[in-house]
Amino acid sequence: MFFKYFKRILILVIIFFITANINVSAANLKDAFRLYDAKVGPSDLDEAALQSGYVVGITMDDIIGIIIQTALSLLGVIFLGIMIFGGYLWMTGRGNEERVTRAKNLIWAAIVGLIIVVSAYAISYFIISKAGEGVLQKN
Repeated sequence: MFFKYFKRILILVIIFFITANINVSAANLKDAFRLYDAKVGPSDLDEAALQSGYVVGITMDDIIGIIIQTALSLLGVIFLGIMIFGGYLWMTGRGNEERVTRAKNLIWAAIVGLIIVVSAYAISYFIISKAGEGVLQKN
């Protein structure tokens, strides 16, 4: 009996949660997301973040860090895809030397590419951290 009406019940539950969420979350969004104003002070979200120990506001360093993190994540996904494709080629090669050799070369190219990306990130992180220390020591 329950499974007969399962679709209808599920749709009603989803509609209920969507409408309940809209009604509740629409209360004071304008006040919560307003920018810092010297007359009024920080917004409610900024105040909560400050009390939690988070730095309020986004800097250029934060933006660059987000871009680098996104790029590295994308490269990790590409590496994983190439490794899976190379493994698939190897497993479906059925002893065909050309296909197995192509799969091995693809896997090695993915590993070498990952090593290059990680080492470039490590070198740039080291240089930027040392440059930052030099700037801090001068002041």
